[in-house]
Amino acid sequence: MYQFNEQFTATTRQFGETASQVGQLALENAEKVFGLQLSTLEENANATFAFLGELAEVRDLDGYKAVWPKGVQVARENVERSINASQEVFARTLKTNEAIGQIAKGQVEAATEQAQTATAKATKTAGKKA
Repeated sequence: MYQFNEQFTATTRQFGETASQVGQLALENAEKVFGLQLSTLEENANATFAFLGELAEVRDLDGYKAVWPKGVQVARENVERSINASQEVFARTLKTNEAIGQIAKGQVEAATEQAQTATAKATKTAGKKA
C-alpha cells in the first residue's frame, strides 16, 4: 500500500511539473503573439491615420488624384504587414506546439518505462513465489 502511495505521489508531482512547463510555454507564446499583433496593429493604424491626415488637407480633384496612389500604397503595406505578422504567429505557435509535443512524448516514454519496470518486478516476484 505504501509503495502505491509513493508511486501515486511521484506521478502526481511529475504531472504537475509537466503541466506547469506546458502552461509556461503556452503563456509565453500567447504573450509574444499578442505583442506581435498589437505592434502590427499600431503600425497599420499610424500609417492609416497619417494618410487620412494628408487626405483631409486635400481641397480639389487634382489633389485627390495625387493622393490616391499613396492611399493604395498604404493599404498594400498594411496588408503585407498583417500577412507577415500572421505568418510569424503561425510559425511561433507551431514551434511552441512542437515543444509541447516533445514534453508529452517524454512523459509517455517515461510512463512506459516505469510500467515496464513495474511489470518486470511483478513478474520476478510472481516467479519467486511460484
